[in-house]
Amino acid sequence: MTSSQQPLEPGSDEDRDQTLAERAENRSRPPRSEAFRSFMARGWASAPEHEPERAPVADAARQRREALSARFPGERLVIPAGPLKVRSNDTDYRFRPHSAFAHMTGLGLDHEPGAVLVLEPAQDDAAGRPRHEAALYFRPLAGRDTDQFYSDPRYGEFWVGPQPTLAEVRAEYGIECRDLSELEVAVTKNAGNQALGGVRVRLVREVDLDVDALVDTSRYNTGVDLEESDGLDARLAEVLSELRLVKDEIEVENLRRAIASTAQGFENIVRSLPRALEHRRGERVVETAFFTAARTEGNDVGYETIAACGNNATVLHWIRNNGAVEAGKLLLVDAGVEDDTLYTADITRTLPVDGRFTEIQKRIYDAVLAAADAAFAAAVPGNRFRDVHAAAVRSLAESLHAWGLLPVSVEEAVSDAGGQHRRWMPHGTSHHLGLDVHDCAQAKRELYVDGVIEPGMVFTIEPGLYFKEDDLAIPEEYRGIGIRIEDDVLITADGPENLSAALPRTTGEIEAWMEGLR
Repeated sequence: MTSSQQPLEPGSDEDRDQTLAERAENRSRPPRSEAFRSFMARGWASAPEHEPERAPVADAARQRREALSARFPGERLVIPAGPLKVRSNDTDYRFRPHSAFAHMTGLGLDHEPGAVLVLEPAQDDAAGRPRHEAALYFRPLAGRDTDQFYSDPRYGEFWVGPQPTLAEVRAEYGIECRDLSELEVAVTKNAGNQALGGVRVRLVREVDLDVDALVDTSRYNTGVDLEESDGLDARLAEVLSELRLVKDEIEVENLRRAIASTAQGFENIVRSLPRALEHRRGERVVETAFFTAARTEGNDVGYETIAACGNNATVLHWIRNNGAVEAGKLLLVDAGVEDDTLYTADITRTLPVDGRFTEIQKRIYDAVLAAADAAFAAAVPGNRFRDVHAAAVRSLAESLHAWGLLPVSVEEAVSDAGGQHRRWMPHGTSHHLGLDVHDCAQAKRELYVDGVIEPGMVFTIEPGLYFKEDDLAIPEEYRGIGIRIEDDVLITADGPENLSAALPRTTGEIEAWMEGLR
């Protein structure tokens, strides 16, 4: 980490005299002299002038905002990107905007810390439909004649690189852009109780605490009921989730790209296995092999990679990844590349470390694959989302019953009064996928779990069986084996399209694929 701080001699008078306040800013500061300011403001080449091309996502984002506008006529909607987040002391995580902000603006990558999208109610259109005017408030580029250019390690160009201007973002994304300093007036002007002629404000909460405070103070000062407002804000978050249940063409393209990059990551994993076998933390070798694809082909991983060998694969959220990769065992990898657009894949494959499945491994794997195929058959327009899970768990229960593991019948196990199969398959089979790995999570239950499957939906299908090594309810040969198969599925009018079909699924395909890569 760059720093030109010169340490004080321990025990020196200067060290003893340094105040606690000064120690709180124990990093090098630029000179404050006018001579230095003048020198730093001169001798820089002019930034090249260019008119950015309109982003392909601009029109799609406008249509998303119009759909949101129709749900909240006459109300001001405030959607923050979120601030930079501290990782440790004075270092930040890489910035990623809130998903609702990214969806409504089309901005991906690291645009723009502290930005806020405001949808201001406007006059209805010619057809009488509700309308809003959108404005994006963010911190504009500081000129090189300002102290911020060289003195601000969070936002100064000298430290973090160039930033787009208001005009450039306006031209590229087709949205009005304004200085962040104007946000307070934009959010609070004529805000208040609708019954008294004020404008109702809805906010995506707990994204930017400064914006929360701004809105809450305005509500308090104008006599707006704060408890009632919590419900209004929750409804905005709910609708923003529901608007992502069906993906547009741009979103599907983004997901295809993320999935293709993820397939590359899985190829990296297979090629890394010889080294993983030799390392005491072989799971970390696997994790970093995948991360290489995530950072070179996309923005990052969409979530913490699960790289679990042997019994670790029976731990559903195993992200320590500090175990060994051992010959004769299975390796479960659940991973996804997040594209530069911030859309993520989510794929799981369970691989034999040696490149060949044993008979018992194959028996369990084939049962999970049969459950996945049953779920695919149920993932068709007109069915309910919950039907996908029901088809998968019935198939798994039938296999468990055939092996003599279920203490009850299949019917009793899959009934509400039973559930015994969940000892070995405790999670859901599917979740929506998009900007978040668990996308649309705040949508109403009747539109999600109980919702009707429609063309344009993208979700996972991921059954599994997890036999822990200390589970005395199963034969010893089953213990320590965890298997999950997860694919990303696009619903079309003709049925499900497996977007992750480039990665092999059957035991024979996996063995041939691994042999070819080695």
